Amino acid sequence: MPRWDPNPRDRLAVAALEMFEERGYDATNVAQIAERAGLTKSTFFRHFRDKREVLFGGGELAELISEALRAAPVGASARDALAGVADAMGASAFTPERHDFVARRHAAIAGAPELQEREALKNVALTRTIADELAALGSADLEAEITARIAALAISRSLTEWIAGPPGAPFAPIARRELAGALAAARGA
Repeated sequence: MPRWDPNPRDRLAVAALEMFEERGYDATNVAQIAERAGLTKSTFFRHFRDKREVLFGGGELAELISEALRAAPVGASARDALAGVADAMGASAFTPERHDFVARRHAAIAGAPELQEREALKNVALTRTIADELAALGSADLEAEITARIAALAISRSLTEWIAGPPGAPFAPIARRELAGALAAARGA
């Protein structure tokens, strides 16, 4: 691949995923990922701190969630605000075109303890993002924290269901259903 092709972040993520699948996470290094992507090792480090981070992007998902929650109408319920998150995720992060990559990424993470750890840390950060944004929308701190944890669980369940489903299926309806069900279950507890 020529060095001037666009989207070096995406190219590095695809190259890393391919190499993790072929060689395993532990047997793959940054130089090999960069070479596979047709880039340099220094380009890799301009975009990612380390090879664990390459499958997690920067803070794009957290920013997407924040933007969706900030776009909620004044006075919107947490459920309605979170439905906007489901829609935003389905329109950007978990599109039918990204289904194969997301499913392969999910499998790669499941096969590497270091990636599982990074995934857990990212999920904690996303939960914190949701809680902070819900608090900014007017939820009490405890309510925001509990709702954020429920939302994180629902998003995780939605992702698992979406990955297992047909590649062309949209993510948002699955996530909306899971969010509504999880919030209803929490109210009934």
